[in-house]
Amino acid sequence: MRIAIGCDHGGLEHKNAIAEHLKERGFEVKDFGIYEQVSVDYPDIAVKVAGSVKEKESDLGILVCGTGIGMSLAANKVKGIRAAAVSEHFSAKYTRLHNNSNILCLGGRVIGVGTAIELVDLFVDTEFEGGRHAKRVDKITAIEEAN
Repeated sequence: MRIAIGCDHGGLEHKNAIAEHLKERGFEVKDFGIYEQVSVDYPDIAVKVAGSVKEKESDLGILVCGTGIGMSLAANKVKGIRAAAVSEHFSAKYTRLHNNSNILCLGGRVIGVGTAIELVDLFVDTEFEGGRHAKRVDKITAIEEAN
């Protein structure tokens, strides 16, 4: 599985730890930065990761900013992206299982690195359940197509 990852200055430590963890698990990781502690605009990173997922260069994406919210807002502007800002285990699993989310957004100022890695593992290890949930995801896609 190929995973795109990126962060702003609020998520560098988390992003680096997550990327290393994913590589140790055998995933191919494409790192869209940042690579040093400098202030950047999170939409610039979000659009790169979302573009990689949209174009199917990556299977899933992970974005980290201060709260995860800004990254999710920006990533969700890219057609075909379902990005979820998550800070606990249940949502990390069910955003994949029921919503078929393709980008996980985390807050480097909200959760610790250990929790972030646990949430990433739940996210990448969970498959979309389909069934009755597919109809609902299709409705989200229809909204996107209509606007």
